[in-house]
Amino acid sequence: MSGGSFNYLCHAWDLSDIVTKQGDLQEMAEALAALGYAQDAARETEELLVILRQWEVRTSVRLDRLRGVWKAMEWWQSCDSSEDGFKKALNEYRGDGKGQPDA
Repeated sequence: MSGGSFNYLCHAWDLSDIVTKQGDLQEMAEALAALGYAQDAARETEELLVILRQWEVRTSVRLDRLRGVWKAMEWWQSCDSSEDGFKKALNEYRGDGKGQPDA
């Protein structure tokens, strides 16, 4: 018995697994749709792919926004920087443009 025609997509148990298998998801959706009698499963597979892509875009935007705050917090907590550095990063994140620590 053989398997793995879709790189064992059936064994993607969590988000970290399925995110790396988007090409396999697309192939699975196409194969299901080609059957002609599995349109519901094909459609739901396609919807899952759309959700994953939307999630990636939304997550990337938030990661970009938060990265400076996270870095400043990490450096402050590990005593590589000061609380003032964190406050400056937090102000930049909040978009006040001043970049000055709060009193």
